[in-house]
Amino acid sequence: MKRFVFASLLALSACPDPVDKAAKKRIFSSEDPPQAVAAAQEKLPPEDVASNPAVARRVLGMGAAEATERIGAHTYAATVTWEWTVGQKTLRLKETRELLAGPGGVSGDFLARQSNTNDQGLEVLRLGGRVYARTTYGKDGAGPYRERRRDRGIAERMREEAYGAVRDFDQLFRGRLALAAKGTQTVEGRLCWRYDVTLGPPLLQEVKPLPALAAPRGGADDTTLRRRAFFELREPKTLSGEVFVDAEKSVVVKTNLTGRIGVASDAGTAELRLALESSLTNIGRAPELKAPTDFLPDEDKPEGIAAALKRFGIERGDGGTLAPAAPAEPEDE
Repeated sequence: MKRFVFASLLALSACPDPVDKAAKKRIFSSEDPPQAVAAAQEKLPPEDVASNPAVARRVLGMGAAEATERIGAHTYAATVTWEWTVGQKTLRLKETRELLAGPGGVSGDFLARQSNTNDQGLEVLRLGGRVYARTTYGKDGAGPYRERRRDRGIAERMREEAYGAVRDFDQLFRGRLALAAKGTQTVEGRLCWRYDVTLGPPLLQEVKPLPALAAPRGGADDTTLRRRAFFELREPKTLSGEVFVDAEKSVVVKTNLTGRIGVASDAGTAELRLALESSLTNIGRAPELKAPTDFLPDEDKPEGIAAALKRFGIERGDGGTLAPAAPAEPEDE
């Protein structure tokens, strides 16, 4: 009898539970590939860009990681010219973006730069898994690199921002870049589809209720209010140019775009003129990236109290180090 009960329990324990089986499959299965790798495997027919808005938005909004996965090593350069006109006042600014992407796709090495004519800029280098960054503010040029071990995500964010000029241009014009196919043309030794760009009709966007924006006690500052007004009231007026898309990899190889955006409010009217030129060169050729030999280490932030006292000219009397605590007196036995 005991043998029969033991055999029955053994048989029941051997029956596979569907839930346990599915859980084990998830636990011991290989990890899903990064989003950029999965997106790069998606087929985006460049001949459908003009007729399919979904494909057009994917191609124009493609990020740097996905583009590198698709086309390999390359050099990306873009120049954006901004010209604001408010009444009799005109303000001009030119911005340059550059990305030297090495082989390896998402995890590959790269150097990303952004700068403008106001002597402002940032440069990030990722090489062999180590990240270095430096600012280029002021007329003295770039300062020394600082290693960034704990600033997680800065390299990926900077790479996407440097590469995202076409995406940003499309978003500023509310996704109204209308593309018309004009045949094929060879650019940088690659067969590309050429599209003429015009201003398309407003897109039908689903209105989603959003929570109210959190505001400081004294209200938002003037700069924030002007930015909000621009993004809420901007109205594309004109748009023209051309876009070249790689026929095999569906990556934007070259652009030349110009347009005007108007903003009308109770305070008056303003106009923004935008011009964008971008190009992909050295496709398939790895850039020569070298690690800096002289860089600042990644240091901890200074102690809060000590930093506050030093700010007001009060130095610590122990020469910058905490005084050791006095030893406790032994208790009587």
